[in-house]
Amino acid sequence: MKTKIFLSIIFTALIFTACGSNTGGSTSEDTSITKKSRSDKKNNKDKNMENKDLAFNPAELPEDPILQIHTTAGTIIIQLYKETPKHRDNFLKLASEHYFDSLLFHRVINGFMLQGGAPLSKNPENRSQFGTGGPDYTIPAEILPQFTHKKGALAAARKGDIANPRRESSGSQFYIVQEPLNCRHLDGQYTIFGETIYGFDVIDKIATSPTDRYNVPLEDIRIITVEAVL
Repeated sequence: MKTKIFLSIIFTALIFTACGSNTGGSTSEDTSITKKSRSDKKNNKDKNMENKDLAFNPAELPEDPILQIHTTAGTIIIQLYKETPKHRDNFLKLASEHYFDSLLFHRVINGFMLQGGAPLSKNPENRSQFGTGGPDYTIPAEILPQFTHKKGALAAARKGDIANPRRESSGSQFYIVQEPLNCRHLDGQYTIFGETIYGFDVIDKIATSPTDRYNVPLEDIRIITVEAVL
């Protein structure tokens, strides 16, 4: 059902785009609009040339964007919350810059959650340091009561309260909830900034992968890339 709804949204968007291009008549105002349109296209083309190495342009996305996290275990589709703009914008920036590409889900606990976004996980020689590292900044907490650790919730990892009393989030590490019952105690403690709308079977597949005593999957499960949908 969720897949049908998602495809329906995409299809509807395409219909509106097509309908918008079928206008009739010709007036001086139309000419002005056409010139502006050509100018906008040129400006967008110039911007695209500047951003040719980006996976997508965050500025072109809506307030609550939808993204696909392509992994070696399958694709998870998420929606980011407009109510947590600092975390949303940071995730979009990193994803557009290919920051997450090739990173592992380096901590996987069946019946709990799966964690990724650690840059050192890209290199297997850094195994002892998996779960450390990231951009040289943290993100101010955006902990909101309406967002809880339901299945598929996307939340930011962080250091503990003693070292981090303001509960500021990691610059890049995140986790996805697999089992809500075992994550209830995290409500109000961590920033939840998005949710899964498709790919719950992929979450379960990753979560049930065999792991070592450090909760690192025995077989690498990597993020291939993160792609914007809407």
